[in-house]
Amino acid sequence: MMGGHHAASGAAAWVAVTATTPIAFGWYPVSDVGIMTGALVCAGAALLPDADHHNGTISHSLPPVSEGLTKFVSTVSGGHRNGTHSLVGIAVFTAIAWLMGQLTVRTERFGEVLIGPGIMAVVLIAFAVRALKLTGQRRWWTWSLSVSLAAFVAVFAPEEWYWMPFCVGLGCAVHILGDFLTTRGVPLLWPLRFRSPRWVRRHRWLPFDDMWSPRGNLSLPLLGDAGSWREWVVMTPVSIYALVGVAWAMLDQMGFDTAGAWASATDLAAAATRSVLG
Repeated sequence: MMGGHHAASGAAAWVAVTATTPIAFGWYPVSDVGIMTGALVCAGAALLPDADHHNGTISHSLPPVSEGLTKFVSTVSGGHRNGTHSLVGIAVFTAIAWLMGQLTVRTERFGEVLIGPGIMAVVLIAFAVRALKLTGQRRWWTWSLSVSLAAFVAVFAPEEWYWMPFCVGLGCAVHILGDFLTTRGVPLLWPLRFRSPRWVRRHRWLPFDDMWSPRGNLSLPLLGDAGSWREWVVMTPVSIYALVGVAWAMLDQMGFDTAGAWASATDLAAAATRSVLG
């Protein structure tokens, strides 16, 4: 899956899971600020598994920090689409987020400031901003936006960062799901690899041949190759959903009666449907 689509799917997943609006599930409710901030952070976290790619979106997001990071991760995880694209990878990234959450500094004016989550937010927001092309090619804009937003939340709403480990884990899981739905698949059980049986490789006309590669990657290639028209068909409404969810939280934060507006719109739609059918 393409980097921008990974980021959009992370933002959409965050809205779906954390928002309590009629268009979301609300399984892990957070504040409106948490929805807006977390959508960007989760979008960045949905790029983390590609931190093993020296020439991917992450590598060019926040140079020179990101370039050194991707080289290190690639070495540790065994190269591109290995350890970071597995259940182990999700667990490791989530654990790192939890450990970063323990880094705090107590100040006289602002009390306890969560430095660790703030730093992690800077990095993840930068990943998302670059993947979603929100600042074009301007590196200083990427730095400025990510640092400003993370610093604002860290100082004025530090309680928001309690969701950071969950956000990172969700983003990584969504990334792996996206790649699982493409033809290359993922080594879900890394470092264990179970090569497909010889009879599967011999009979390439069988559907199992696409779902279980000789290298041991698993896939359900409903989206085809990365960047295919099928991927665009699926990800366009997903991206729109993420934008609507963030906009809804923003309007709620500003005091608009979005619930009332939604109820009115639903009533109008129901009345129109009855009129057409009756």
